[in-house]
Amino acid sequence: MSSRLNPYISYDGTARQAMEFYKSVFGGNLTLSTFGDMGAAPDPASADKIMHASLETDSGFTLMASDTPPGMEHNPGSNISVALTGDSGDELRGYWAKLSESGTVQVPLEKQMWGDEFGMCVDQFGISWMVNISGS
Repeated sequence: MSSRLNPYISYDGTARQAMEFYKSVFGGNLTLSTFGDMGAAPDPASADKIMHASLETDSGFTLMASDTPPGMEHNPGSNISVALTGDSGDELRGYWAKLSESGTVQVPLEKQMWGDEFGMCVDQFGISWMVNISGS
């Protein structure tokens, strides 16, 4: 897989409904993982909330989303991040270094429970970025 850039939208508990709607609009393949599926639900009420959703369309569009994790604030208007994903570790680590250099790291770029390297930062212009390196 080559590197790609796509929107990542955060919801306040409605990610499943929103992504099912976008699937009805764009078609394609929708995958959903809940906080419960990943063993990351701090309480039973959040177990069925979406930790990660991905819609891949036949036209080549990719839209990703999640419910805001418990304990994090949901701010409509600032609820979209730009996600860089792929398996080109050197390329993506280079992007990460430049984006986070003068910004704020929220989650360090490191191996995560799902097996990939992942990090989150806000760049110097206030834009949220997520980097995921597959199979690291």
